[in-house]
Amino acid sequence: MAKIRTIFKCTECGVMAPKWQGKCDECGAWNSFIEEMPSATSFFTRTAGVNHTPAATVRALNEIGNEEDRRRLLKLGELSRVLGGGLVDGSVTLIGGEPGIGKSTLLLQLCAEMATTQSPVYYISGEESPRQINLRALRLGINTHHIYVVSQTNVNACLALLKEKTPSLVVVDSVQTIFAPEIDSAPGSVSQVRECAIRLMNYAKESDVPVFLSGHVNKEGLVAGPRVLEHVVDTVLYLEGEKFNSFRILRAAKNRFGSISEVGIFTMSERGLQEVSNPSSIFIGEHEEENEGSCVVPLLEGTRPLLVELQALVSPTIFGLPRRVTTGFDTARLVMLASVIARRAFLKLGDKDIIACSAGGIKVGEPASDLAMVIAIASSAKALPVKPKLVAIGEVGLSGEIRPIVDLERRLKEACRLGFKRAIVPERGLKDIKVSFGDMQVLPVSTVKQAISLGLGRNNTAAE
Repeated sequence: MAKIRTIFKCTECGVMAPKWQGKCDECGAWNSFIEEMPSATSFFTRTAGVNHTPAATVRALNEIGNEEDRRRLLKLGELSRVLGGGLVDGSVTLIGGEPGIGKSTLLLQLCAEMATTQSPVYYISGEESPRQINLRALRLGINTHHIYVVSQTNVNACLALLKEKTPSLVVVDSVQTIFAPEIDSAPGSVSQVRECAIRLMNYAKESDVPVFLSGHVNKEGLVAGPRVLEHVVDTVLYLEGEKFNSFRILRAAKNRFGSISEVGIFTMSERGLQEVSNPSSIFIGEHEEENEGSCVVPLLEGTRPLLVELQALVSPTIFGLPRRVTTGFDTARLVMLASVIARRAFLKLGDKDIIACSAGGIKVGEPASDLAMVIAIASSAKALPVKPKLVAIGEVGLSGEIRPIVDLERRLKEACRLGFKRAIVPERGLKDIKVSFGDMQVLPVSTVKQAISLGLGRNNTAAE
């Protein structure tokens, strides 16, 4: 019998090579080649047969049905928002997150909702026993009458079972525990994860059954395994949050059926993940009185305006070099803003430590938050409070100018709805606004120095 020769394949672009290479000549990726052992029954032989290639189906684009009619609106409104307006039949969704963040809880809640209207729902578990899943369902108060738990890790056995039934939803928890017996590698390896994901994807497309995959994450917070896993699925979701914080944020990193800029906000309770009706109330404190080192900014998460409180603490350094420490705010941007304040607003920060954070644990990356952080830093450095019920919006340039931002009107409407009375905004951004905001006073500024003067209360001319 002829010896089977191994091949090496790049996990980034799929190019093959007869021997291992440190760098892929096709895509330039380093250390991306993995060894594969071709078996007598290859993937193409198992699916279609070498000499029996099916004929390609050709359809005119205007003859294909509208995908919008195949969406299922969910009672979990935050999940529907992130998915792009509902669950699409035949879609494959990968959800990742740190251990204990609530992935299995969210998937079990989704199963409970689908089981009340569409039955049955199959929950394939490779990590937990059926008893453990039942205990979680009892804790969440879920009726498990139409939810069927499958404790199986063989993908062939799982697909054979699913093809006999007519499920409305399939959940696989997790994809790293499922294996194909034809592949000579351990579950969770690159070959196994890729093969199992492709087979589950083919099943979803052929049967129009939505499939959810739970995935492990690495220390960088990304889904573990090959990048091809994220290429195969239709949607990639990440559930984020701190273990010691009850708030959870669901983000989309990839979505073939909608925008990736939407977020869903939940709070973890004894009854599972609960939707937050007013997310802005989570990330802002009480602003009836003047607060020192704290300013609110209206951000945009997709189409949703979200008010977030930014806090800063400026104190004399006890080390040789001043520190810049952030939580939820970009450190490099904080360094840039501190330099702009020192140079353009003549505020000495060279011998001061600056600690900045965002309330509620949300990650702030939008440039529109620059002006609010500048006012918070100046307030703490001068020991002067920020004026009550004030929001600040604007991007700060290196020359100290305040640049306009997108969707200013929508942000101001949300701030007005929540009772804020003052808004510091870029002067150049007001020309496109044609509506009023009730009794909220809109204060246009063009420089950092002007914004600090308008944002701080009492006598803000005191020298540092």
